[in-house]
Amino acid sequence: MIIGLLTAVAASACYGTGSVLQAVGSRKSARQEAAKASTTGVTQHGGPSLSSTAKAAVTWEFMVGTVLDFIGFGLGALAARLLPLFLSQTVISANLVITAVLSIKLLGIRLRRAEWGSITVVCAALVLLATAAGPEGSGHTPIATHWWLLAASVVLIGGGTLIVRLLGGRAAILAGLLSGLGFGALGVGVRVLNGADPFHLPTLLADPALYAILVAGLGGMYLHTVALQIGSVNGATAALVVGETVVPGILGVVWLGDASRPGFAWVAVLGFVVAVAGAVAVAWFGEPEPSEEAGTGKEPGADAQPGADSEHAGAGTAARTDTAAGTEADPGPSPAGPSAHSLAASPKR
Repeated sequence: MIIGLLTAVAASACYGTGSVLQAVGSRKSARQEAAKASTTGVTQHGGPSLSSTAKAAVTWEFMVGTVLDFIGFGLGALAARLLPLFLSQTVISANLVITAVLSIKLLGIRLRRAEWGSITVVCAALVLLATAAGPEGSGHTPIATHWWLLAASVVLIGGGTLIVRLLGGRAAILAGLLSGLGFGALGVGVRVLNGADPFHLPTLLADPALYAILVAGLGGMYLHTVALQIGSVNGATAALVVGETVVPGILGVVWLGDASRPGFAWVAVLGFVVAVAGAVAVAWFGEPEPSEEAGTGKEPGADAQPGADSEHAGAGTAARTDTAAGTEADPGPSPAGPSAHSLAASPKR
């Protein structure tokens, strides 16, 4: 149990740090696209194109964040084998707490009282969960369920990606929810994977759950990147937390035999609900106030670009992309798009 908890915390730390770097890389790429008034950075529906997402992925910040994601993935997979899913997935989803705290130093963000309160609630709930968690289930399931998991992952990621591209700039919350469900499917796949313990390569390669893990993991990363590029990520982050914790937590109990300690079921339920609610609150309260950085549209420490506002206001495509970059797309009275403060609410699985 202790080793599993330490592994989950380490995975959460990797994901949380990677989120800050990936968010910075995504917004840097979007600002560059906006500065060029590029028409290839968005689809006809206003969402980020595959090319713009690829450009975000080759910034050095995004690449370092991705390396941390892979490390976090390995640690998270191990934690899913050592802990009940309702505990491992919840601890990993708390990476947005780490993101928020790191953003104070790395992004010059000042957390407000509501955010500190939410962080405290999450930490207290995780203590309740760790206290109440019992042994993880066996994870032994019929091979047919592995095929169902693969089919569900393909439909979720493939269909979800198509819908997100059609909805464009309105799809931030949906992209966050779908990426969370993808990461949740990944956790379930890791638990039921055959040929991992003891290791047997032919059995591993023949298990559909392995390919469900790849589809759900890679698709979840792509959809998370899209969510970071579209407007404010706070609502998307809240949806991601729900998707990656609630569904796998329920499946772990109902399908895989995860359980709490005898007499501690109510503590586990309370800790789970409070932890998810606190994580959502951390994301939600990360929304900047209208007065924060309004009209600046720049990251902390960034120099203003003369004439940038008029250029962005004059190009519809650039305005949409610029909103994803956290800059002001409309010179009117409405508040600026998401500031760097909202980066504290962008987690990773």
